[in-house]
Amino acid sequence: MSYRDSQHTLFPRSHSYCAATEQRLGSYIRTLMSFGSSSSMLSSLSSFRSRPFADIAYSPTPDLNEVYPGLYVGDAVAAKDKSFLRRMGINYVLNTAEGKRYTQVDTDHLYYRDCPGLRYRGFPLMDLPTTDISKYFHIAANFIDEGVSRGGRVLVHCFMGVSRSATCAIAFLMIKRGMSLTEAMALVRSRRDIHPNEGFIRQLQMLDRELRVSRIR
Repeated sequence: MSYRDSQHTLFPRSHSYCAATEQRLGSYIRTLMSFGSSSSMLSSLSSFRSRPFADIAYSPTPDLNEVYPGLYVGDAVAAKDKSFLRRMGINYVLNTAEGKRYTQVDTDHLYYRDCPGLRYRGFPLMDLPTTDISKYFHIAANFIDEGVSRGGRVLVHCFMGVSRSATCAIAFLMIKRGMSLTEAMALVRSRRDIHPNEGFIRQLQMLDRELRVSRIR
């Protein structure tokens, strides 16, 4: 979905679940398992039935997009393929879904120990409207800004690269590049199909208000 499709609202459209989607997700998880993911990722798919991703294709190949010069938003397959990261010149990785629970990505500093010069940061977030992602906004913004300002290439990822990672990328643009939520959302959505959940949208709206007030003072 492009930003133009939702220019009158910041909320993503809802999508219906279908059996083919579950089959694609199963294939996607098996791909992640080939990179050493925990078997815990094969947990029940029941919660996926209510997720708004039925029209997103699950690919066994790395999926990422440059949403701002030097800043890439992508999925777990991209993050776990170290040879791909080297070819892309990625030297900063922010995992916004660190952990071994369902839809988390089990990478850490040790996972990248054979990637000289690569800097890693991880947030143990779940893609739920009740998750407090706002407490990581400034941490994420500082990490991304460090990489981009030094001429590096930063990958911000989660499981699918559509909600947690996109939210942190948008927060960076708002905090470090002075964009409004509408401007940041438009920019990222013009380059990648993203779907931050409703709770994350609300937290970004709060950040938008806080930044507006602080810039007036």
